[in-house]
Amino acid sequence: MKIIICDKTEKEYIEQMRAAGLTVDVRDDITPEQLLVELPNYEGMVVRSRTKVRKDLIDVCPNLKVILRGGAGLDTIDHEYAKEKGITVMNTPLANSKSVAELAIGYMLMMARSLYKASATMKAEKWEKKAFNGDEIGGKTLGLIGIGNIGKEVTKRALAMEMTVVAYDPYVKEMAGVKLVSLDELLAQSDYISLHLPKTKESSNMIGKEQFAKMKNGVRIVNCARGGIVNEEALYEALTSGKVAGAALDVFNEEPPTDWKLAKLDNVIASPHIGAATKEAQARVGAEVAEKLIAFAKK
Repeated sequence: MKIIICDKTEKEYIEQMRAAGLTVDVRDDITPEQLLVELPNYEGMVVRSRTKVRKDLIDVCPNLKVILRGGAGLDTIDHEYAKEKGITVMNTPLANSKSVAELAIGYMLMMARSLYKASATMKAEKWEKKAFNGDEIGGKTLGLIGIGNIGKEVTKRALAMEMTVVAYDPYVKEMAGVKLVSLDELLAQSDYISLHLPKTKESSNMIGKEQFAKMKNGVRIVNCARGGIVNEEALYEALTSGKVAGAALDVFNEEPPTDWKLAKLDNVIASPHIGAATKEAQARVGAEVAEKLIAFAKK
């Protein structure tokens, strides 16, 4: 089977695939225009967040048998359309979970203690000790919207830090240590709200002006899931009005953003979609990619 690697994948696992008899070409700098020309020559492709696999690309690839997304989401792939064309679509849903969970918890700690502001003042050679009276996250209520693989990892860490965890997930019936509630109940009860769900037609803009109005004054928001689940204009209004005390955003509706006003707010921490960007997560992704493609080729 001939495979094209379109995004960064650990070399060790590329060599594993080759040792198993797969022909693997690494093109992790390939442009969308080049991919339209070259993909018809391949039976399989590996992508991450950078490469988008839409209908127009799928339509020019009669030989394509499998698309493997290194990561948890499938929103960068028209996966239902691909399946209609007989193409198998897979991902690596467990590999990134711990890294994203740690980032979410880290963001909560940064907001609680204003660490991003405190660090900036020190770099400016200012000693503003009295300006940074923070909060403990222990004893606070964390509301998780989505409690799949990543949400479970966040829960473990939050409970260890003595937070109360409530969650909204219509696909989950029970979870140890977590009180499952309606979305409205979660919005009303939570001191911190962290999103851990895929972007779908149902979840797009699910947190907007109406939902912010139902939240506690001074709530803090973490989004390490996908851009577009939180309406960015509504979030901007909530942050500038003081309704939301702070937000930590690893994902945006457009990546990179074309409008940077949200990321530039003083009460926003922003990062360029780095939730899975740890050495450990990258190794787990590479290992799972290799394992799944080798197994698929043997069918």
